[in-house]
Amino acid sequence: MSSFFGLAKTRTFKPRKDVPEGTKQYQLRKYAEATLGSGNLRLAVVLPDGEDLNEWLAVHTVDFFNHLNMLYGTVTEFCTPKECPIMSAGPRYEYLWEDGVYYKRPTKLTAPEYVDTLMSWVQGLLDDETVFPNRIGVPFPRTFRDTVKTIVRRLFRVYAHLYSNHFEQICALGIEAHLNTSYRHFFLFIHEFGLVDKKELVPLDELNEAILAENSKATR
Repeated sequence: MSSFFGLAKTRTFKPRKDVPEGTKQYQLRKYAEATLGSGNLRLAVVLPDGEDLNEWLAVHTVDFFNHLNMLYGTVTEFCTPKECPIMSAGPRYEYLWEDGVYYKRPTKLTAPEYVDTLMSWVQGLLDDETVFPNRIGVPFPRTFRDTVKTIVRRLFRVYAHLYSNHFEQICALGIEAHLNTSYRHFFLFIHEFGLVDKKELVPLDELNEAILAENSKATR
């Protein structure tokens, strides 16, 4: 794994700071790391008995952001305005950016501009204690699940872009196993909790169906 991290550029974003020891999110992250390390991705996404769903969603959203940020960092020399003039998932799917603040209407951006804008937007939410509280006694906002849905729907677009536009380069770097494991974990998680509408996932439909079939066999 260290060789993979060594490939990642530092150009983009700092990882979200770790949650304080002793908090529920800290304990859940340790649990998630242990179950993920077992190789059982099905077990790694299921909400542990008696645990709070919002805490579980928060832990995984932060981890998906950090990991995807590193994965995208490995292809920034290939994902340029010249090579990727639109943010797409292959020739049939194009993504426009809108955040209601700086981009009040859907706006066409190059892929690197789109990803940088998306990651900055996510990082701003993760660092906002009123949106992603990680201190004991601070409640989650009522809109938290909707916020998570929006974040993971947009993170999916980065995975879709990596698979559709940069998979050959990722294979050449020898890190396709890291991408596949990261995406499998991400997809099983969003599927488990119904976080992304099926129509949004169409660009990777074949891969998604394969993951579900493989997961079904593993649980028999």
